[in-house]
Amino acid sequence: MKMKKKLKMVSILLGTALMITLLSSSTFRQGDRWEAPPEADKLVNPLTKDAKAWTKGQKIYYKMCWTCHGKQGKGDGPASVALIPKPADHTSKIVQDQSDGAIYWKITNGRAPMPTFGQLLSKTERWQLTQYIRQLSEK
Repeated sequence: MKMKKKLKMVSILLGTALMITLLSSSTFRQGDRWEAPPEADKLVNPLTKDAKAWTKGQKIYYKMCWTCHGKQGKGDGPASVALIPKPADHTSKIVQDQSDGAIYWKITNGRAPMPTFGQLLSKTERWQLTQYIRQLSEK
């Protein structure tokens, strides 16, 4: 009797997870591009001349970003398999061609399933993270 209840509970949980996945996938089609608003390009990175900013950003990345974006920033972290849309490949031309302001804006505001970091990280930490994402293209 207890086994039947456990199986029923597992199937309810799996069904719920499937529904959430299907609902979120209807919001974002594969290949949808996430564009920051034009005003984001006007944001000026105050840390471009700070040679140590990216190392501080790396620490933040390894605490908060790698599980989705991967340790090398390729969008292949362990959590990425369940996410729609898939996490960005920070080493890609698409990401690297964006302005620092656009990357900062995306970190600040997020977009499901990526959380917003505007309240979790200080402005300086978000710019440090932007600097680290820039370094990923050089690896």
